[in-house]
Amino acid sequence: MKITCLAIDDEPLAVKKIAGYIQKTPFLELIAQCRNPIEAMEIMDKKEIQLLFIDISMPEMSGMEFVKSLTFKPYIVFTTAYSEYAVEGFEVNAADYLLKPVSYSSFLRAANKVKDLIGLSANRKPAILTPVPDHLFVKSEYKLIRIDFDDIKYIEGMHEYISIHLAGGKPVMTLMSLKSIEEQLPAERFLRVHRSFIVNLSKIAVIERNRIVFDGKVYIPVGEQYKTSFQSYIDKSHNFFGI
Repeated sequence: MKITCLAIDDEPLAVKKIAGYIQKTPFLELIAQCRNPIEAMEIMDKKEIQLLFIDISMPEMSGMEFVKSLTFKPYIVFTTAYSEYAVEGFEVNAADYLLKPVSYSSFLRAANKVKDLIGLSANRKPAILTPVPDHLFVKSEYKLIRIDFDDIKYIEGMHEYISIHLAGGKPVMTLMSLKSIEEQLPAERFLRVHRSFIVNLSKIAVIERNRIVFDGKVYIPVGEQYKTSFQSYIDKSHNFFGI
């Protein structure tokens, strides 16, 4: 069994190089090389694709926008000439991030990482990809309200209640503990940074003196017991803030 792959890049030489790397790697199978996400989408509607090698900077729809739009996400390895996209890559849980020009050794390292994640070996089948939840429902004022994970900025614990602060909307209050909602949130997207606060990692834009700043006016402190896990996230994102 081989890992089925797409190579996606609007640059002809770049997509040809990645496609060639896929073809020379024994445990990978090149299904197609695509010049844009639309071509990739058409193929993915017809065939099961387990791994995308995709450029980030493309006209009309970027690789990042395309990946975020997918309901069923394959494993992702981003390729780009711009290192500043690394943080976004981690936010969508990419398996790896390769800077151009991509050498075969760095390509093979990323491919092996995906191979390990899938658990592919001579006597094992590839893991079955399952849909990842993108929302939850909470009860508020006798109603069940759907909350999309992408809309959450941060969650504040308030005694028996929690307040879910949303981007572009009013906070939603619900009778629930912070610990209970933490267990329902994807750990790769949300992090508890204080005994009273959980933050959406993708919404963090400013960190100032041990505090996360939202909208220039909301300051969320990073608690002493949560500093290690928060610093670990920052380090993985290639930003080294000494908090």
